Amino acid sequence: MSELDGTSCFARNEAIVARRIGDEFILVPIRQRAGEVDSIYTLNEVGAFIWELLDGQANLGAIRDAIVVEFEVTPEQAEADLMAFVGQLASVGAIVEA
Repeated sequence: MSELDGTSCFARNEAIVARRIGDEFILVPIRQRAGEVDSIYTLNEVGAFIWELLDGQANLGAIRDAIVVEFEVTPEQAEADLMAFVGQLASVGAIVEA
């Protein structure tokens, strides 16, 4: 993966299924063995918002701006949190660089 910047675009990995169950939003790898429970990820409200925007079209700068509007945080805080979250998703193979 190249260095993350505002022009980077990412798409959700097709091997990950996302579901909202009650108040939780979970990511489940569908190409793993059923017993690998540690590979199920729960997202908070901000994480779920970002996940929905990772469509391979919107760049990280646009997603940062959407976070600022939706959650009323500073651009700097939104960018720091976005970059950390995208890095985590990429490290577990949940997203791929578009």
